[in-house]
Amino acid sequence: MQEGKRQKQVGGLIQEEMSDIFQRLGLSMMEGGMVSISSVKITPDLLEARVYLSIFKVADEKALLKKIEERKWEIKKELAGRVKTQLRRIPELKFFLDDTLDQVFRMEEIFRQIKTEDGDKQEGADTENPS
Repeated sequence: MQEGKRQKQVGGLIQEEMSDIFQRLGLSMMEGGMVSISSVKITPDLLEARVYLSIFKVADEKALLKKIEERKWEIKKELAGRVKTQLRRIPELKFFLDDTLDQVFRMEEIFRQIKTEDGDKQEGADTENPS
């Protein structure tokens, strides 16, 4: 289902503010890795914000996500202070790992393997049928 204009506005606002909050609270650089807010999706009733996090160079992403979940109340309180003039109610925050980049890298690797295999087959065909 398509996101409405207001959903996109609120999502963009929350994404921007959450990025600042993560930097201020020291959440953007945790356990030697980097955390960034890749996107925020808002439900049509504007009561839930699904925050998608990209986590780089961290061994245990799920443990890091759990630490962020444990500080959710602190993050929400900070967010409320920043957007209280724009939003009547602060959405409930739900955090998810964004694995889009992992999928892109996997797809690129698959394409590379296919290209290599095709190149090997082509070379084999050329040596069998010299012109």
